[in-house]
Amino acid sequence: MTAAIKFFDCFAGIGGFRSGLEKAGGYECIGFCEIDKNAETAYRAMYDTEKEVFYNDITKINAEEMPDFDLFVGGFPCQPFSVAGKRRGFEDTRGTLFYHIARVIKHKRPAAFLLENVPGLLSHGEGQTYLTILRTLSELGYCIEWFVHNSAGFGVPQSRKRVYIVGYLRAECAGKIFPVECLAPKNPKRLIDGPQGSRVYSTDGTAVTQCAGSGGGGGKTGLYIDLNADPELTELARCILARYDAGVSNHRGSASGVLVEEQPCAVLCPEKEKPRQNGRRMKNPNEPMFTITVTDRHGVVHKGRVRKLMPIECWRLQGFTDKQFRAASSVIKSDGHLYKMAGNAVTVNVIEAIGRKIKAVLFDGGVE
Repeated sequence: MTAAIKFFDCFAGIGGFRSGLEKAGGYECIGFCEIDKNAETAYRAMYDTEKEVFYNDITKINAEEMPDFDLFVGGFPCQPFSVAGKRRGFEDTRGTLFYHIARVIKHKRPAAFLLENVPGLLSHGEGQTYLTILRTLSELGYCIEWFVHNSAGFGVPQSRKRVYIVGYLRAECAGKIFPVECLAPKNPKRLIDGPQGSRVYSTDGTAVTQCAGSGGGGGKTGLYIDLNADPELTELARCILARYDAGVSNHRGSASGVLVEEQPCAVLCPEKEKPRQNGRRMKNPNEPMFTITVTDRHGVVHKGRVRKLMPIECWRLQGFTDKQFRAASSVIKSDGHLYKMAGNAVTVNVIEAIGRKIKAVLFDGGVE
């Protein structure tokens, strides 16, 4: 029987990497690192960590004292490189955490590593930031592959594009990891062009992504309900007023409109004038949810009312099981923290698929 592939789970969050690798089979976690106390508490409730090493800060890890492992995994902080942030890159202290990844990998020399980040990493600093990352990892003796995969192609109804970076010591395996087979999501098909808020899309295609602060009052998911008593869908629009505070928009001035609704639809940031996610505020029925983000407010509109996504729904959109959510929510009572954990996580289904490919190519000696 082949020995289990031992991995270290860095920037662990709620264990998206761990859940994906365990579902892929043949992997064993030897330890994890997570600085957020709530995420650590949830992680311990979700997994059996009794015999594993733990570090709460990668900058304080003494690599000489770490147990050996075959695979290093981690989604290092993406805020320094995200288009939703200030994109300060290595000027941001979180950006320098990459160098601690390199430090640990240099000392432990695992057979492979798997990293995840936002696609904005590729273009940050006109590509110089990513070039620095590639150069640093290459100088450690690793062959490197990377690919931008969308979670929507892996069985979850959420469009979430992320860049996945794999490095390995076996040069004969070069070019055999990516792309991982998936159901390629279609891009949104625009039927009627125009400025944001005026575009009309076909029901064919995918939607956009989940992020860290999408829940609770502080996380800006919010609860939005049509303020008109007993709302009805009619053939006639409401009277257009100079001041209009009712409905889901809650904006001053004319905010009347017509909603043609057949089934529940995803809705995004009804109060924001310039939503970031492709300029759209509402999906067609059966389209994937918007990407869960730190700043956007996500919900579902049905029969004239809008409700926010529940924490368990956000966890499902990231591929976690209801059992895992119940374990985490038994020790973490704040919805805001549960939303944040889901948004910060890596999608389990994508990691499972990549994990299978890594095992087949790098550790079993062939391709499935």
